[in-house]
Parts: sequence; structure tokens; C-alpha cells
Amino acid sequence: MRTASRLPLAHFFRRVAGPGLLAAAILLTGCGRSGAPGPQGGGPQAAAVTAGTVVESDWQDEIRSLGTAQASESVTLTAKVTETVTRINFQDGDFVEAGAVLVDLSGRAEVAQLEAAQATHVEASKQYDRLAELVKQGTIPRSQLDTQLSVRDAARARADAIRAALADRILSAPFTGVLGFRRVSPGALVTPGTVITTLDDIRTIKLDFAVPETRLGQIATGQTVRAESPAFPGRTFEGEVTAVGSRVDPLTRAVTVRALLPNPEGLLRPGMLLTVRLLQPVRRALTVPEIAVEQIGTRAYLYRIEPGDKVAQVDVTLGARRRGEVEILSGVAAGERIVVEGTVKLRPGAQVRVVEPEPAS
Repeated sequence: MRTASRLPLAHFFRRVAGPGLLAAAILLTGCGRSGAPGPQGGGPQAAAVTAGTVVESDWQDEIRSLGTAQASESVTLTAKVTETVTRINFQDGDFVEAGAVLVDLSGRAEVAQLEAAQATHVEASKQYDRLAELVKQGTIPRSQLDTQLSVRDAARARADAIRAALADRILSAPFTGVLGFRRVSPGALVTPGTVITTLDDIRTIKLDFAVPETRLGQIATGQTVRAESPAFPGRTFEGEVTAVGSRVDPLTRAVTVRALLPNPEGLLRPGMLLTVRLLQPVRRALTVPEIAVEQIGTRAYLYRIEPGDKVAQVDVTLGARRRGEVEILSGVAAGERIVVEGTVKLRPGAQVRVVEPEPAS
């Protein structure tokens, strides 16, 4: 059996397809080989990055917490005696001044008794004055005047007692504030302890919040407090610290701090949960954009742009953070250029090309 001889690939194309197809095949073969020169004579391309500068600026630390709003003054108004409600002088949610009469529980019998006692006291006083003149004239003995003095004082004491009893039957506002819901109706029989309504002074809000004992040395009266509520997005309520608790809770290891917030519009209500920021004194700090810092475990570093647009990987110590920025405690100096965006593919010593950041859409 005859064995066919192997022909070279070029000789095969020459016999089958002719010289034109052979040239095309050789060209395609050459294009498929690696090693074609890249841009700039085959050297590595410079990575496109955006750059920033280490800035020294004002920095204000914050202690964050949660607090519950309370009225500056708050009381539950209750009846002191067993009596029938004769008149109610307020509506739910009314704003009342201190001393305003809210509920009248007085009965006609008590009023009549007071009028009688006052009349008795007036008559006893007049009789005392007449006897005093007679004693001066020597007409009657001194003992009669002393007896009348006792009668006069007893009448006055009885009138005062009835007047005090009537005062318990008139419920007045002990301070200026906003009333809650009315719990009784005219004609209702109330007993001592029956809740009639509530009264809250919300012109100023007391705000209590907890701070870890480790931050106790950073708290002082007079510091500014800013509070926010989900009920009023974008609205900040500002006040100041008025007191720091005298004890640390042994379970939470925190101390209670009290602040007062002016509330002239009455937006804040007792019981509201507020996000609290306790502002510290302003200080100077080195800051960089937060996205410029790379972190692996506990290690943090960034890329500093050296002369010749090469980068050096620099370990840094981080401090506090705020929106979009981070404080640098050590590792870089103010004014140094750093890579902000484009750090993912960088390596120490890599060549970079600084470009303008893309505008925000």
C-alpha cells in the first residue's frame, strides 16, 4: 500500500488555493501571535485616577445618643374631695395660664356655710370693738373682753377652715401649659384621686439621654446639643446641657445627661424619641475623603502621589469620621497629594495619570 507523503502547509495552499490565499493565511497567522507592541513602545499604561489633597480644617467631634423628650413641668390633676362636678371651664388641648380655674366642685351647702361663718366673724369683731370701749371707760371687767376675743378668733378660724375646704373644690392650673384630654363630665361624682386631666409645660423640653462613662470627661454644662426627630425631617432642635447625672448606671456603664431645648412652636411633645448629637469644642484636624482610604482588617492605608506621578502606599492612623470625610492622625502631612478614586488596581510605585472627576449626575 502506498503511503501519501506529507506536504508542507504553504505548499498545500499553493497547490489548492493559489498564491493569493496563501498570502492571506500568512498575514492572519502573524496577526494571531502575541508580542505586538502596545502604546508607548510596549510599556505599562498609566492608571487614570482622581486626586485630592490632605487638608487641615476645623473639626468638631460629636457624641451621639438617643433621648426621650419630657415636659419641663408635668402634672396629673386629680380631685381632692368627694364631690359632684358642677362646672368645667376648659376644652381638650387648651393652653391655660397659671391660676386659671379649670373645674368647680363646690356645692351650695359649702358656700352657705362660708357666708354664715364670715357673718359670724364680722359680728364677733364688732362686739369686740364695743367691749373694748367699755373696758377703757371702766364699765365692764377686762375678763369679758378676753372672752369676746376668743369668740372672735374662733369665728375667724371657722371661716378660714370653710374657705380652705372650698379651695379643695376648685381645681386651678398650678402653672402655664397645655391641657390633655378631659376625663370627667359635669354632674359626675368624683372621689379623691380621680384623674381630671393632665397639664404639661412644653415651652421648654427636657431631654435626657445616656452617654458612656468613657466619654464622661468630655461632657460639661453649657455644651450645645442638637436633636432631630423623624416626625420633622430636616429640622434640628438646638439646646444646651444643663446637668450631668451624679451616678453611673452599673449595668449600662452610662451616665444620664439632661439638656433643655426651647420649643416655642410646640412641635416637640413629651415622650418623643429624639436622635441627639452632643457637640464638642472645635479643633484642628487633618482630613481626607473617606473613599481615599483602603482598609484591610485593622490596617488602613492610602496612596500618596510622588514626584513623577508615581504612587507610594502609606499606612495611616484613622481618627474620627463624619459624612464623607475621615480624620488622619498620622502617616501624611497637610498639603500632600493623594489618590481619591481609582485605588483598586494600584500597586506601590505604579504610574498614574490624574484626571478630572466625572460630574455628579
